[in-house]
Amino acid sequence: MNKIFEEAHIGPLTLRNRTIRSAAFESMCPGHQPSQMLYDYHTSVARGGVGMTTVAYAAVTESGLSFDRQLVMRQEIVPGLRRLTDGIHREGAAAGIQLGHCGNMSHKSICGCIPVGASNGFNLYSPTIVRGLRPDELRDMARKFGNAVNLAREAGFDEVEIHCGHGYLIDQFLNPFFNHRKDEFGGSLENRMRFMTMIIEEVMKAAKDDMAVVCKMNMRDGLKNGISLEEHSIPIARRLQELGVHALVLSGGLVSATPMYVMRGELPLETLTHYMTDPMLKYSIGCCKPLVRKTMIKPVRYEEAFFLEDALKFREAMPDMKFIYVGGLVAGDKINEVLGHGFEAVQMARSLLNEPDFVNRLKEDPHHRCGCKHSNYCIGRMYTLEMACHQHLQEPIPEKIQKEIERIEREQN
Repeated sequence: MNKIFEEAHIGPLTLRNRTIRSAAFESMCPGHQPSQMLYDYHTSVARGGVGMTTVAYAAVTESGLSFDRQLVMRQEIVPGLRRLTDGIHREGAAAGIQLGHCGNMSHKSICGCIPVGASNGFNLYSPTIVRGLRPDELRDMARKFGNAVNLAREAGFDEVEIHCGHGYLIDQFLNPFFNHRKDEFGGSLENRMRFMTMIIEEVMKAAKDDMAVVCKMNMRDGLKNGISLEEHSIPIARRLQELGVHALVLSGGLVSATPMYVMRGELPLETLTHYMTDPMLKYSIGCCKPLVRKTMIKPVRYEEAFFLEDALKFREAMPDMKFIYVGGLVAGDKINEVLGHGFEAVQMARSLLNEPDFVNRLKEDPHHRCGCKHSNYCIGRMYTLEMACHQHLQEPIPEKIQKEIERIEREQN
C-alpha cells in the first residue's frame, strides 16, 4: 500500500500527507533574518508536494547561534517569517520551524559571548572556552524558548520542533559526556532531565492548544560509552511524552564529536576547505586531511533508513507515542516500508534538496528514487555558503572538488 499520501496528525495539526522536510540547516539567513533565497527554497518544496516544510535551526537567543547565517528569533524578523509562512501555505503545505540553542557549539565571534553549556570546559571543535550556565540562568533560558514559540505563532508557523539532540544545549544537560555538574541539574538522569523539563513546560504553555510541538532527540550519540537506548534515550522519550509533546523525531549523533553518525557517508574535506573563509582553519584542516578523516570526522557508511533498527525499538517500547522517522530516505519503496511500521510521518532533507518536487514525483511513480548520490557536497558547502546540491549549480565546480565528488560517489555506490 502507498501510505505516503495518507493524512498525518500531529497534535492539533493535520498534514495533507505524511512527508516532512526535515530541519536541515539551509545557511540562507545572512544577518540572522529570512532571505529571498530561504523563501524561494521552502516555497519550492511546498509546491513540490511535501506535507510540511521545516525551517531549520532558529536560535532562541543570540547566545544560541552556531553559525553566522542562522535565524535568531526576535520581533523584527516576524514580518519576514510571516511572508515565508504565507508563501508555504499558499502552496498547500504546513510550515514548521526548529527552535534551539547550540550551547557550547559556538564561538564568541559568532554568538557575541563566551559560549555557555551544561558545564565549564573547553570545546576543541570551535575551539573555545565554555562557561557552564548558573542555576539562576536556567529559568530565564527556558522562558526564551517559550518566547520563541510565541514569536513563531505570530509569524504563522503551524508547528515548532524543539532541538533536544545532536549535542546542542538541551542534549548537553541530558548527556553525561557533557554534563559534569554537581548540583540538582547533574548526576542522575532524573537530574539531567530537569532543564529539558523546564524548557518543555514553557514551550507547551506557549503552544497552547493550537500549535503542534515536536521534539528532535538522540537515540544514540555514536560514542562507545555515550547515550544508550535502554538506560538513557527511551526514559528521555517517556519524559517528553509525559510533558505532552505531540511527536518525537528520532535521530542520533553529535555535531561535534560524531557528525557523520548524524549525516552518514564521508565529509568532503576538499569541498569544506575550498569554501572556508577562516585562513587558519582552512590551512590547519588542509594540511591534516588524512588525520582529520581518521580521528575527528570519521566516515560512517550511508545506508537507506540507517536509523530504522533503533527507531523500531522506540516504536515497540512506546506504542501510544507518535514518532517521526528521519534518516536515509531517498526512495518511495523504503518510505512506505518505514510508514508501514507505524511511524506517523517521515522527514527528509537531501531528497528534497536534490529534487524539491520529490513528493510530487512519488505521486507519478510510487517507486521513484531521487537522484542524490550521497557525495555530501551540500554539507561541505553549507558551513560557509548556502546549502546546495552540486547537480544544480550554475557556477562551475573546481576540478579538485569534482574529483572528490566522483571518488566519494564511486566508493559509496
